[in-house]
Amino acid sequence: MTDTEFIATLRLQRIPKIGDITAKKLIATCGSPSAIFIDKKEHLLQIEGIGSWTISGLWDSEYEAAAEAEWEYILKNQIQPIYYQDSTYPFLLTNCPDGPILLFAKGRMDLGSQKIISVVGTRNMTRYGQEFCEKFIAELTEIDPVIVSGLAFGVDICAQRTAMEMGMQTIACLGHGLNQIYPRQHAREAQHMQSNGGCLTEFWSSSKPDREHFLQRNRIIAGMSHATVVVESASRGGSLVTADLAFGYDREVFSVPGRPTDPFSEGCNGLISSQKAQLITCAADFIHYMGWEEDSGKIIEQQTLFVPMGEEEEKVHTYLKAQGRQHMDTIAAVCKIPVNGLASTLLTMEMKGVVRPLPGKWFEAI
Repeated sequence: MTDTEFIATLRLQRIPKIGDITAKKLIATCGSPSAIFIDKKEHLLQIEGIGSWTISGLWDSEYEAAAEAEWEYILKNQIQPIYYQDSTYPFLLTNCPDGPILLFAKGRMDLGSQKIISVVGTRNMTRYGQEFCEKFIAELTEIDPVIVSGLAFGVDICAQRTAMEMGMQTIACLGHGLNQIYPRQHAREAQHMQSNGGCLTEFWSSSKPDREHFLQRNRIIAGMSHATVVVESASRGGSLVTADLAFGYDREVFSVPGRPTDPFSEGCNGLISSQKAQLITCAADFIHYMGWEEDSGKIIEQQTLFVPMGEEEEKVHTYLKAQGRQHMDTIAAVCKIPVNGLASTLLTMEMKGVVRPLPGKWFEAI
């Protein structure tokens, strides 16, 4: 993208009445962020769900000036802006309608084909939670995942410190701009993770670490991850919000059980009893439930050499062989097969032993 388009995107992001869903509608209709600001108001009002109140701030010079100032800050501080249509944007987050139109990153992130796991929990972590978290992360080294969390006290920082110790890529999703680190006590960890991972946020440099910002950023943690693991949580808290968001995005959610009398296991036990989360007691459970055992080197499957397949099955199999794991919606779009018909095709292929279903409507070729 050009500087002009990035500034236009920042301007859109700044207007308080235009959220990410509305911004994407405007961009899709007009063709680019900058085109929105030169389009006719009458044309914009024809877009479904767009009214005069929504777009009233589009031509406010205050937002244009703010966007230009923020762009200067981004360039000066070598921040990487990531547009929602860029190849570097977290792939799974593109499937979330409310995913940010623009993210800001610092570090060395490789989210291409990695397994991305968010590990969250209470700030008041117990010894039980710490021991589980450290052991769980350490035992994930065989599948080399990316560990995502929020850099907060307790479970978050425990997961991210352990990931760094084990040489894993780890990403901190922040509830404020990249001009600061909150809490300040974790500034050293934030700096260290930039060599293999880094910090990610949707907030501008002027954004403060307000409570609502942390709740807002939780959708990024949930949306960009293949699975969310809740280690410890009271009956209320941000980690439960993240788990609910992940469940709503059709991601896998896992919860570590605790004694009914433990206040910081109450939320985890509730996720399990409400069937929003799968119970896990170790990393082996998690790897098994995610269907990632073959990547751990523990299971070697015999390949089926000659399996007769129809034309659609051949097309899907060839695509999955070339691209690796893919979501069902993506397979349908690329292979030009209606979703209803694709479901039947994939089931037949599964019975033939040429594809493997994964959690969250993902599939891979065998």
